[in-house]
Amino acid sequence: MRIALVGIGKIALDQHVPALAASPDWELAATVSRHGRVDGVEAFTDIEAMLAARPDIEAVSLCLPPVPRFEAAQAVLAAGRHLMLEKPPGATLAEVHILRDMAQAAGVTLFATWHSRMARGVGPAQRWLAGRRVTGGRIIWREDVRRWHPGQDWIFDAGGMGVFDPGINALSILTAILPAPVRLLGAELDVPANRQAPIAARLSLSDGITADFDFRQQGPQTWDIELATDGGKLALRMGGNLLELDGRPALGEDSIAGEYPALYARMAELVRSAAQDVDLAPMVLVADAFTLGRRFFGPPFEF
Repeated sequence: MRIALVGIGKIALDQHVPALAASPDWELAATVSRHGRVDGVEAFTDIEAMLAARPDIEAVSLCLPPVPRFEAAQAVLAAGRHLMLEKPPGATLAEVHILRDMAQAAGVTLFATWHSRMARGVGPAQRWLAGRRVTGGRIIWREDVRRWHPGQDWIFDAGGMGVFDPGINALSILTAILPAPVRLLGAELDVPANRQAPIAARLSLSDGITADFDFRQQGPQTWDIELATDGGKLALRMGGNLLELDGRPALGEDSIAGEYPALYARMAELVRSAAQDVDLAPMVLVADAFTLGRRFFGPPFEF
């Protein structure tokens, strides 16, 4: 099947393009970007022009930042094409509800992706937790924004989500593996004086779970989830790719290489079965953090 990739930035070049190149299901047939290009692939700078010129392209994968994504997503669905959304699926929950309704009305697939759910340890962790009661836990998700989002000021603008851009990855795993729904009880948000979105956040969740997100980590990066249950302890490390049970390694490896290929395999499966996959649970927790969060303003931040 032919697919177009919209928004040729760092994440597209690092993850989406290699995943598509290796996919048995998809051919990268066009790109849309103001500046980015992929060698050997037809390039457009306007999504409407691409949709008009390439009726043979069945699906579109959007890698744009959340705020400008909605109009592009509407154009794709209005043209009757299947749509895959990089996380988070939109700038607001209302936008994604509208897109879901549009996709259903048009009879096309909408896939709101959460790449961290495709990490190697997530499925086994979900199965291990089934039937157990979670009694407490902590999430430590700390990384260096200058390393992963160099010069990307949009991430600290309103709608850019700040530290929740990576933090929502942890929440996507948590909402996938817990045997019961989780809710936010409170939050503290550290916001640089010259920015709109937080650079760090601390969350209090039900089941005695806490989360510590920070965009200022230097040196080794930390992406850990640790849970205590009535039947033992579980830990997911390296973004869900390493699973530990009762302190002992169970499976996985220190690599995210399989996450994006798994997303595109899932997208192909959804298209062929005329299905949708739009789970907003991680985004609900982030929205609740912005609603309930106490804000603490600190020193300015510059890249």
